[in-house]
Amino acid sequence: MAKRTIVLFPKTIELLQEFGENLRLARLRRNITSALQAERAGISRATLSQIEKGSPSVSLGSYVQVLVSLGLERDLLKVAADDELGRKLQDAGLSVRKRVTSRRNK
Repeated sequence: MAKRTIVLFPKTIELLQEFGENLRLARLRRNITSALQAERAGISRATLSQIEKGSPSVSLGSYVQVLVSLGLERDLLKVAADDELGRKLQDAGLSVRKRVTSRRNK
């Protein structure tokens, strides 16, 4: 079975690159070498390098392991915590349309 390639939008690529750079800067501020960071996260140095570059091919679990090893796991819980658009849609009472029953069944 052939591996399916996902096409990413430029904005998504930029977000991943910024996230990777933020992780790299957090590591450097803590004065942690890449070898030690990779060991603490339970990943290879090559994987850490890919994470810090914002590679979309690295699993989300590896990204989370880096966050945990830096003590930043609570930041992950801030994602979508205040879903302003979702709350507005909910408050407006917008719902998914229900299917109409078939006339053949009547």
